[in-house]
Amino acid sequence: MTEGGTRLRRAFIGSFTAAGGPGLVTAAVDPDTGALTVLSSVDGLPDPSYLVLAPGGDMLYAVSETAEGAVAAYRLTGGKPELAGPPVPVGGSGPTHLDLHDGHVLTANYGSGSVTAVPVRADGTLAPAPSGVLRHTGGGPHTPRQQAPHAHQVRSDPSGRWAVSVDLGTDSVRVCTVADGSPVLHREIALRPGSGPRHLAFHPDGEHVYVVNELTPTVTVCHWDPAQGLLKPLDETPVLPGAPSGDAYPSGIVVSPDGRFVWTATRGEDVLSVFVVEGAGLRLVGTVPCGGNWPRAVAESNGFLYAANERSGDVTWFRLDPVTGLPRRTGSIEVPAASCVAFD
Repeated sequence: MTEGGTRLRRAFIGSFTAAGGPGLVTAAVDPDTGALTVLSSVDGLPDPSYLVLAPGGDMLYAVSETAEGAVAAYRLTGGKPELAGPPVPVGGSGPTHLDLHDGHVLTANYGSGSVTAVPVRADGTLAPAPSGVLRHTGGGPHTPRQQAPHAHQVRSDPSGRWAVSVDLGTDSVRVCTVADGSPVLHREIALRPGSGPRHLAFHPDGEHVYVVNELTPTVTVCHWDPAQGLLKPLDETPVLPGAPSGDAYPSGIVVSPDGRFVWTATRGEDVLSVFVVEGAGLRLVGTVPCGGNWPRAVAESNGFLYAANERSGDVTWFRLDPVTGLPRRTGSIEVPAASCVAFD
């Protein structure tokens, strides 16, 4: 999308249609203020809760977080995303996250505790059926959240060699490859029992990983060895300066492009936490209100931090102090049942 010969940046916002969300929302991004302006929405896919863009920016992929579970591809050549073929079943329930890896879209299926690989064709569209599913096994001590596996996220590592899945139900991170179209387990790394890992983010140095835990409000700092595909837990840091006042369920995590800061969101407390990276560790420097209720995800773009607040139905944005990393709220837009934000 261009205006006066200049390409406009866009944000894409997922939402839960079952909770009144508009589906997939497209917004324009002001490069100076970070402000979002809603341009359009499409509702052809139920519950498009998480999104990822292809590297070239011409395709967008979305999970359908339903009991049946599906993934869909959208073309972005015009001003409004258009479905590029019917949604593809993933052979798993409740897909919550997805990423591109080795010619496939990988989905993390929370309900069934599995990771699915769906082949991507040369034109960016999806094959009509998954080529393989890796089913997790195990559980954890937290009742009832850990009676079974619950894959919550899958990421391709910076080297592109490994796919890493985070399982809340088994307190573990699995390192995988894709062979003959199927995810294949390379190794499983145990985290602290009962921690409930939800999402992770890689440091730009490619050697450190930060895992945010949902069942205990902490971040686990890990060393990452891309040559061996090995994750080693080093330390665990609280996301709050004291005991929670009530429910506290961390959700999203993001690392600054220069690797100096880490930000997390915590639902219930409804805050964003700011960490300074100090060597192999993290130091919590403060928290700020997220500007809404139940921040499900956070994203950083061009010096601004964005929070998708599911229960208050809005996306808030914050200008980031380049010295301290502290966010200062500068605006919001209404997006009912907002679940994530991605940028082209």
